[in-house]
Amino acid sequence: MIQAIADSLAAAALGLPLTLAIWLAGVGTGLAAGFVIGAVRFFAPAALTWPLATAVEAVRGTPFLVQCFLLYFGGPFIGIDLSPILAGWVALSVYGAAYFSEVFRAGFMAVPPGQLEAARLLGLSRPQAVLRIMLPMMALAVLPSLVNLAVILIKETAVLSIITVPELTFRVQGVGSATFAFAETTLVLALVYWALVEATAWASRHAERRIARALAA
Repeated sequence: MIQAIADSLAAAALGLPLTLAIWLAGVGTGLAAGFVIGAVRFFAPAALTWPLATAVEAVRGTPFLVQCFLLYFGGPFIGIDLSPILAGWVALSVYGAAYFSEVFRAGFMAVPPGQLEAARLLGLSRPQAVLRIMLPMMALAVLPSLVNLAVILIKETAVLSIITVPELTFRVQGVGSATFAFAETTLVLALVYWALVEATAWASRHAERRIARALAA
């Protein structure tokens, strides 16, 4: 048992850097794309945004596992031949962007129109009002939801082991398959993911306090 746990921890140490790299890259790309999509859907006329709305609903309406299979195994049939790591990053980014976009769109809608009107009366242009009033207020409102989605994406990285990405789950499950110590390896895997989630939650609370102080100032 002790040896199985030690082997699992060693495998986790090998797979953790790649898990963090894919997660951070996926969250970063997903946030950027989600913000753009959310802003376009909020500010542009509805008649012009229906393709984006359809794409978002298609991603949100299908399991992440199915999307990974379609991209990695189905992509070569249409000329998209990606390595497992690149396919994992693209899949995680697209999946995250769809959900982040809805959070940002809801954040834009949550800002009272009176705040922008007051800013305009004070002499701020519309871009200045959006940048200095709307975005800070929206950031504080959507931060908990963004963190929740980031936590979900941490756990979704485990799905990438299905397409042979050598990340945390893939490495630790390999130890379980070799030693048949599935209980010990699964326990180690759960504890590592739990630690990642707790670290993310701590960072989010720190960021939320800083944003609140900036708005108060």
